[in-house]
Amino acid sequence: MKTKLHILYGGKSAEHQVSLQTALAVTKALDMDKYEVYPLYITDTGEWRRGGLLNGPAESVHQLKLEDGGETIAPLALSSGEDVAEASPVIFPLLHGPNGEDGTVQGMLELLNLPYVGNGVLASSAGMDKVIMKNLFAQAGLPQVGYVHFLRSEWEKAAEATYVKVEEDLGYPCFVKPANLGSSVGISKAKNREELANSFREAFEYDRKIIVEQGLDGAREIEIGVLGNDEPECSVVGEIAPKTEFYDYKAKYEDGDTAMIIPAEIDGETYAKVKEMAITAFKSIDGAGLVRADFFLTKEGELYINEVNTMPGFTPYSMFPLLWQHTDVSYPELIEKLVGYAKERHEEKQKIKHTF
Repeated sequence: MKTKLHILYGGKSAEHQVSLQTALAVTKALDMDKYEVYPLYITDTGEWRRGGLLNGPAESVHQLKLEDGGETIAPLALSSGEDVAEASPVIFPLLHGPNGEDGTVQGMLELLNLPYVGNGVLASSAGMDKVIMKNLFAQAGLPQVGYVHFLRSEWEKAAEATYVKVEEDLGYPCFVKPANLGSSVGISKAKNREELANSFREAFEYDRKIIVEQGLDGAREIEIGVLGNDEPECSVVGEIAPKTEFYDYKAKYEDGDTAMIIPAEIDGETYAKVKEMAITAFKSIDGAGLVRADFFLTKEGELYINEVNTMPGFTPYSMFPLLWQHTDVSYPELIEKLVGYAKERHEEKQKIKHTF
């Protein structure tokens, strides 16, 4: 019997286009003999559109926008007993950024009691908010670079004081980031006061809260994939080697001018430490399904966790699937595993008593 699978993509987020590319890639990898695949598209204004059964891979991003034949629905219709919901579908959220990767959609799916791929409400929201995430990592004893954070209202009232705090606590260079966004959107590197002020202005365009992190000169950026539920496993380690000054949005998605070294050239002791820290990070946010954990490795061999991404880039050319490909898990197999973990976690939740 085929598994009914709804791929959920798009979203009211600055990462809307990234999500569409991910969804296109997933439709090309799914085994249509194993799955009944239905597209669910959230427009950039928040409208939900549902398409009919896919008979094969989507041919283009335009097709996935469901402008020809898509049906506008209320999200609650996913569990209303309509034809596509007669047997509970597994929802595969391929959403990046706020209003999708941050626990909002996951909370709705929990209320509808639908199985879904990936992290739950807590892990998604904590993984989206870089400040909360780093606070949890600190509680778990994971080494991190120095950081400070600010609300837009603080900056608007006393910009000079915020700049002084960065200079006194962190110094230059430093990285300024929106607290709740991914794909390197809104991130800047600041090497002096003028660049810091410009970086604050840009980051606050995307969020009401920003985080500023200490820069590490010459540190390598390495990443590892984590897969599973209660007993997570790790992939090989990969390294990001951007030819620009840092791995920004343009380097990730437009230039194609960044090297991914898989596996990374690290010794066995460092690899063991990366795996240990990645699993600790995964468990500290109560992860499920998947995360990509990102680290800094200094010239002196010191290892610092940077962040985890609870819905990492998921095209066949993204780091997360490539890490697993080099760990003998193909892209279609990876998708199948994630759907399996979603069912496993959903079945476990059904054992919880709601009366006494």
